Amino acid sequence: MSSPSTPDGRAPLGSLVGKLLVRGMLAGLIAGLFAFAVAYVAGEPSVDASIAVEEAGAAAEHAAGHGSAAPPATGHEAGGHEAGGHEAGGHEAGGHEEEEIVSRDLQSTAGLATGVLVYGVALGGIASLAFCFVLGRVGRFGPRATAALVAAAAFTTVTLVPYLKYPATPPAVGNPDTIGQRTSLYFLMILLSVLLGIAAVVAGRRLAPRLGNWNATVVAGAGFVAAVAVACVFLPGNGDSVRPGFPAAVLWEFRLASLGVQAALWVAFALAFGPLAERLLAPPAARTADPARTPAPVA
Repeated sequence: MSSPSTPDGRAPLGSLVGKLLVRGMLAGLIAGLFAFAVAYVAGEPSVDASIAVEEAGAAAEHAAGHGSAAPPATGHEAGGHEAGGHEAGGHEAGGHEEEEIVSRDLQSTAGLATGVLVYGVALGGIASLAFCFVLGRVGRFGPRATAALVAAAAFTTVTLVPYLKYPATPPAVGNPDTIGQRTSLYFLMILLSVLLGIAAVVAGRRLAPRLGNWNATVVAGAGFVAAVAVACVFLPGNGDSVRPGFPAAVLWEFRLASLGVQAALWVAFALAFGPLAERLLAPPAARTADPARTPAPVA
């Protein structure tokens, strides 16, 4: 498959992939900073609330277990139980003395920042490669518009569609025995969503000569929505992802914040990567004359 050339015909786009990859990773880093700010401000309070709920539930179960009445014992039995109780109390005290390896404050600051920034850089690099493939092949869009389209498609297929089937849940509120199964189902939904999105783009391009660009886009989009709906119906649900009695308000706040972090990441990436790519691909004169000008792929 051929590579589109730059707007002024100086070099094929394939020779600039490395530079676009670096710019995509840089844009991903910038987007990660914005996503971290949103996660810290909007997401961390709900995480703290969910941890508090879990700790309160564990304390109540612990108190209920120790509050159950036991039949009285006499003589040597009582002494034996007393000694045993002392030994158990020692283990219990040892359990209370255990400290978490990473403090909650460190998790919510440096840990969160590291994870989000690495995630942003990785996705920025992948999105820049998708940009290289899409530019000049899907419509006559310039670098900024193409970057926005790639970001919107990535958010839809990688985040929004899987979120509708398997929404995010706060830590320590689900059944720990099914974490592996739930994770596998979530990544399976991401894979299906991405494949269906690619199929929709291919179908839209093939239908465009007969139906026109607008009608072909509507038909391909409707097919994507229908296929996603079928997948959501047949894939198993996560009935044990949230324990009964968990506060609905905390759950809603966490899920809304989780979606907001992803939206902030992709919006910031599109706004940062578009100008960076445009400066590389289009000279100032071409941007001033026709900002949307992008040549078709070279035969």
